[in-house]
Amino acid sequence: MKLFALCTALAVLLTACSENLAGNRPYILTTATTGGAYYPIGVAIATITKSQLEPEHGISLSAISSAGSQENIKLLRDNQAQFALLQGAFAAWGWAGEGPVSRPQEHLRSVGAMWQNVEHFVLVNRLVRSGDLSDLAHLGGERFVLGARNSGAEQTGRYILDALGIDYENSMSLAWMGYGGAANAIQDGNIVGMNVPAGAPVSAITQAFAQLGDRLTILDFTEEQLEAINRRYNLWDWYEFPPETYPNQSRTVRSVASPNVLATRRDIPEDAVYHITRTIWENLTALQNIHGATREMELELAVRGLGAPLHPGAIRYYREQGLEIPEELILPGEDRPAGLEGLETATTTEQ
Repeated sequence: MKLFALCTALAVLLTACSENLAGNRPYILTTATTGGAYYPIGVAIATITKSQLEPEHGISLSAISSAGSQENIKLLRDNQAQFALLQGAFAAWGWAGEGPVSRPQEHLRSVGAMWQNVEHFVLVNRLVRSGDLSDLAHLGGERFVLGARNSGAEQTGRYILDALGIDYENSMSLAWMGYGGAANAIQDGNIVGMNVPAGAPVSAITQAFAQLGDRLTILDFTEEQLEAINRRYNLWDWYEFPPETYPNQSRTVRSVASPNVLATRRDIPEDAVYHITRTIWENLTALQNIHGATREMELELAVRGLGAPLHPGAIRYYREQGLEIPEELILPGEDRPAGLEGLETATTTEQ
């Protein structure tokens, strides 16, 4: 009996210690390279969250740099990161196991849509015919930058052109560069165009238009083209650049944008995700003062353009705010009433 009592007490003590450690662990938020928007915004989210939640709730985030969305999917899968910033398409690919993601990531959950990732397909004027993306089918083998090799820009660029039926492998000679390198190359005449998905305004586009704005065009999307790229995943929406968004840009450009997504794992406690979600949206002004790209963030858009289902903690917060949540973003058994968080911990089968 004494041995039984001792074992029981030890088990209770270990469980309490385990729960305490789990509740106070610093979660990792993986972002992208330090030169883009993901890293500074991720650092801002982590800083705000830690200052608001660690003293009372023992919840904190620590932001790290990475190679971007594709690596972030792997870091979440392996539990080397518990939160991640992803391009909207990668969240959809990760959940479905499509595109560059070979298997469905069943542990993947959305926290919410953040700022917009705007499509910038830039082309020199001498090759512009209609002024929309169909012009990319007629480049006659000229060099075009789809993105850095294996980057999110390359993967989303391929997806868009494939959806539009553009045989880019034959119509253009693909070159591989980051945004800054592509901006330099188009100014030097080494390429005729580039694909730059990012929050507007993008410094690389600003640089190129400051030098060659009267010789460059940001291609429009047509209604049919938007419908085509949304046929598989309903991620993109209209995004207009008013004149002078970029130097020497005299007309309104009608492009499209999809949200960058804050994602997490399904086994993160509901209460932790609830508090992190609430803290981000209740401190939006502070976040917007830190980085300009977040000025387009709106709570009303937090559940639009998501390719992976929502975490129960995020559902709880958005319901409190009166948002209408699409049914496809709520998985059976993950819409628990408030107050039951922490009673269930989902086990994750790694993919």
